[in-house]
Amino acid sequence: MTEEEEARGICVRDVPAVDFIAAYAEHLKNSDKFELPVWADIVKTSCAKELAPYGDDWYYIRAASVARKVYLRPGTGVGGLQKWYGSNYRRGARTEHFRKASAGIIRSVLIQLEDMRVVEKLPGGGRRMSRVGQQDLDRIAGSLGEE
Repeated sequence: MTEEEEARGICVRDVPAVDFIAAYAEHLKNSDKFELPVWADIVKTSCAKELAPYGDDWYYIRAASVARKVYLRPGTGVGGLQKWYGSNYRRGARTEHFRKASAGIIRSVLIQLEDMRVVEKLPGGGRRMSRVGQQDLDRIAGSLGEE
């Protein structure tokens, strides 16, 4: 490492997305402020999906991914995140069409992150990271960068 990299510090952009999302999901799971909704075991993530997610931690992983997306693109709203998490709706022999992801899941994640003071609403619409949230995410990214 050069001297400039050491002085700058490590942020979310500097660590691989998979590692960061796994670490932040574990942080959310251990946090007592972020709780799993009662409907999380039966809901599908999109109308294009046939089944609900198999993993037990899928809600925490999606929440960590949403937090990372809001960190990287301030001003992102529910609709933009729906497009990002959407997928092709496969209709058998007919052509497939794109379908957005479930807005309810994304909205509930953002509301819980707002309650934790990680994310805040923008006056013109969308969300951005709060100062506390940015410090929190950078701290977790820094712990990954040291490994």
